[in-house]
Amino acid sequence: MKHARQMDMIQGPIFSKLIVFSIPVILSGVLQLLFNAADVIVVGRFTGSKALAAVGSTSSLINLLINLFLGISIGANVLVGQYIGARDEENAQKAVHTGILFALFGGLFMGVFGFFAAGTLLSWMATPEDVLPLSTIYMQIYFIGLPSLLVYDFGAALLRAVGDTKRPLYFLMISGMVNVVLNLIFVIVFDWGVAGVATATIVAETISAILVLLCLHAHEGPIRLQRKSLHFSLDKGIKMVKIGVPAGVQGMLFSISNVLIQSSVNSFGAIVMAGNTASLNIENFVYISMNAIYQTNLSFTSQNMGAKQFKRIDKILLECLGIVVCVGLILGWCAYLGGDFLLHIYSADPEVIRIGLIRLSFICTTYFLCGIMDVFVGSLRGMGYSILPMLVSMMGVCVFRIFWIFTIFQAHRELSTLYISYPISWILTIAVDIVCYIYIRRTIERKTK
Repeated sequence: MKHARQMDMIQGPIFSKLIVFSIPVILSGVLQLLFNAADVIVVGRFTGSKALAAVGSTSSLINLLINLFLGISIGANVLVGQYIGARDEENAQKAVHTGILFALFGGLFMGVFGFFAAGTLLSWMATPEDVLPLSTIYMQIYFIGLPSLLVYDFGAALLRAVGDTKRPLYFLMISGMVNVVLNLIFVIVFDWGVAGVATATIVAETISAILVLLCLHAHEGPIRLQRKSLHFSLDKGIKMVKIGVPAGVQGMLFSISNVLIQSSVNSFGAIVMAGNTASLNIENFVYISMNAIYQTNLSFTSQNMGAKQFKRIDKILLECLGIVVCVGLILGWCAYLGGDFLLHIYSADPEVIRIGLIRLSFICTTYFLCGIMDVFVGSLRGMGYSILPMLVSMMGVCVFRIFWIFTIFQAHRELSTLYISYPISWILTIAVDIVCYIYIRRTIERKTK
């Protein structure tokens, strides 16, 4: 039975539904980035370059620590989507409650670990001594709010599994406005610096988490959250882990390579760190827009996999590839061509802006390649094959970039040498992903005959 706010992904036109589904996801991702962008802009303009470098230097490490649980949220999305495609609402309900428990306990565990390990981990990343205390404070406060972050992400993933992408957007609009207002109050009025922006972020994330829980509780369909049904289903948890852990490990592998690149950037000093941070915040808006197409593909593919609509899966992949290339080219080149103006939002230092433009010229102009790579991964994962894309990404992205840093970069220690490793790794990974997709589709066809 189709419920209110639930999109029919297994019948009817594909392209129009992909667009309707993906636009709120893009806007939601942009709002989430605005949380961090507001932090970066406020500290950059009102506190200084060291505070800007402190906030930016934590992002790759934070992503490394939380990606495993965010991967399990992808497992929850795929599992619930497959059950819904198969019209199995009872098992969909069990998966929903198991997913929320994963978010709560995973958030508590990683929050405690991240709080106490922050200073040590940042030191291992070669964070400069003049930036380390501020980076540690920001990261510790950020991890206090991690349970709220994971609850929202899991809840939004469950809503996406049934095609409801609008309400997570509304929740983020509310919490985003709260975040911006609190940033200004805590930094300008109370002069709390990086502690102020971190506190504003976790308050906003807590609001969005509460709203998504209330939404799931009020839902009348297969993803309704009920306190009496809140228990961990072992078989659903194992299935989520099988799909989600490889996805999380893949995210961690990406983060490991990014941590190494951030460490290499750190070796150039605080000004280069600040320019890299400002550029990273701009390009993240391009990435999150392309990643929305990956999430769209994931949800549509998982439902059609449950319904055994295999040829429709091929059409979904092709149309998502077309969309992501357009999004990546348009937004990436706009970010690069408007880079001077955009970087001035983050800093007035000419050297910071010059460094930021170097990164934009390498990353944003070729970013559509990353989008293509992610869309292929979405199809593979939506069909229930998560280990293979993890292994491909491990070799094509993580291992390659580590090799690059310790060989090519050591011989030519320039920022351009560091940044060119990104598009090369995307091209290599896409080539192997295409072969994997063809192999898996043929395997599925043989199994179902």
